[in-house]
Amino acid sequence: MTHGPSARLLALLSLLQVRRDWPGQVLAERLEVSPRTVRRDVDSLRELGYRVRTVKGPDGGYRLDAGSDLPPLLFDDDQAVALAVALRTAAASGAGVAEGAARALTTLRQVMPARLRHRIDAVQVTPMPGHTGGEVDPEVLVAVSSAVRAREVLRFDYGDADAPPRQAEPHHLLVRGGRWYLLAWDLDRDDWRTFRVDRLNPRTPTGPRFVPREVPGGDTGAFVAGRFRGSDTPEWPCTGEVVLTLPAHDVAPYSMDGVVEELGPDHCRLVLGSWSWAGLAGAVARYDAEVTVVGPPELRDAMARLGERLVRAAEGR
Repeated sequence: MTHGPSARLLALLSLLQVRRDWPGQVLAERLEVSPRTVRRDVDSLRELGYRVRTVKGPDGGYRLDAGSDLPPLLFDDDQAVALAVALRTAAASGAGVAEGAARALTTLRQVMPARLRHRIDAVQVTPMPGHTGGEVDPEVLVAVSSAVRAREVLRFDYGDADAPPRQAEPHHLLVRGGRWYLLAWDLDRDDWRTFRVDRLNPRTPTGPRFVPREVPGGDTGAFVAGRFRGSDTPEWPCTGEVVLTLPAHDVAPYSMDGVVEELGPDHCRLVLGSWSWAGLAGAVARYDAEVTVVGPPELRDAMARLGERLVRAAEGR
């Protein structure tokens, strides 16, 4: 590949960031330039404030060290999108960094060229606490988010390649269970729908502008959570409380959105929800422990019915 001086500096910096040591000859081959050009570019990075150390050895090489001062930052298009997604979803990390992330995004936006600012502004995410997104094509993410921000009808292929394109009013881009979702008003089905972004292929141009609809209940995260639970409310239809003869730290990783309370070194309280009492009984039974049902009676009855079925299954009846 052929780089101009500025683009080549960015490419060199990106390479130095992905591994500890780079032999000079390998860098030259990757950048398709001479070792002498690599040396000049390294000197240019040093003048910009980057601490690039020369590594001694048979082949020689370079290493990017952490500096005490923040040098000028360079981002390519994909890095700009990744940065915007990371900072906009930081509020959902539970680490108390929402305000700092917002300030960081504002600061970085001010020093970026207009082209990258436009791409960052296009990424609008509605975070759902406790959830981080999986891998999605950045171009698809930007296209969908741009339609959300512009309030333009989105035309897209979804799932079956032979099916006609879908049309929807995109309202929110969300992250749940390691996946990206689009909450939209489906114009073909006249109802709210959630679409997996990794299965979505936007078409151009987008459709006409629309007036945003009010999400039922006013809380987008709660509404989507309810939809995943099979209802239009954020609460599970069935919620119960049990005590398990297991340490809390053994139960918490598998409790989904349940609440785990430590009662002692080998006991804990679990409050859990499900779409049915039978489903809740099955969720509790999967723990290899003694169970005491605190309530309600519906859960106790469901546990009894499940136990009877399991006994019959074990006896081959």
